[in-house]
Amino acid sequence: MSRGVWYAVGAYIVWGLLPIYWKILKGVPALQLISHRIIWSFVLLALIVAIWREWRAFFANARAPRVLGVYALAAVLVGVNWLTYVWAVNAGHIVETSLGYFINPLISIVFGVALLRERLRAWQWVAVGLAGTGVVYLTFDYGRLPWIALTLAVTFALYGLVKKFAPLGSVHGLALETGILLVPALGVLAAAEVRGGGAFLHSSVSTNLLLVGAGVVTTVPLLLFASAARRIPLTLIGVLQYIAPTLQFCLGVFVYRETITAHTLFGFGLVWAALALFGVEGVLSRRQSPFPAVAE
Repeated sequence: MSRGVWYAVGAYIVWGLLPIYWKILKGVPALQLISHRIIWSFVLLALIVAIWREWRAFFANARAPRVLGVYALAAVLVGVNWLTYVWAVNAGHIVETSLGYFINPLISIVFGVALLRERLRAWQWVAVGLAGTGVVYLTFDYGRLPWIALTLAVTFALYGLVKKFAPLGSVHGLALETGILLVPALGVLAAAEVRGGGAFLHSSVSTNLLLVGAGVVTTVPLLLFASAARRIPLTLIGVLQYIAPTLQFCLGVFVYRETITAHTLFGFGLVWAALALFGVEGVLSRRQSPFPAVAE
């Protein structure tokens, strides 16, 4: 298995378990929580750049208008995604967030085929069709437009596409993204302090530490994802993304006891069957070909 695949798997496992972290911080307003994610992520990334003594190279590259444009778009997309996700988790919609990340790989696959000219084999198309059927079934089962799921799916699929063309390395790129969001994040926290509603340093020691730790749990999977996006096809990234929503679904149902129906289980079953088919087809195709699909 290639290094890029391992990076992607690691990122999705962390993302799949993140609802536990955000649930512990349920008492912190979502906008403040996202602001802490941004600020402490930037601090961590800035420390890494400083330790590597790459500030000069970072600023030289970050000043280019094209670079700023790409990462400004990525920053907006990931910011909207984070805010929607954290709010939904703490509002009791973990299962719907998992639906969003089940839809997301399908959109990534469509982008890969339509925009990047990546190709799917016959059985891969069958798997995509099966997963799409499951997602449509789940959407109708909700009985309403699943705006949380759709927002998460579209923003992160677009983020993955932007990162595919991002010119900077993983650390420099993420440092620039969080740096772009830093001023708005500081403004949110400053406004909360003025209103007397700030959580940081006004809560328990454990809460304060967890808010700082939000930078770590945010940065590590993003670095893994950014590294994976540059090494493996977008279509493969799209399929591996099923790991995170599966874990989220299990947390929502078995840990946080969100209500599901037999129809919900049937729809998710279709998606899981598609993932199994895609995986088996991939293994069999690699055995038949003496050459790897993507070079490291």
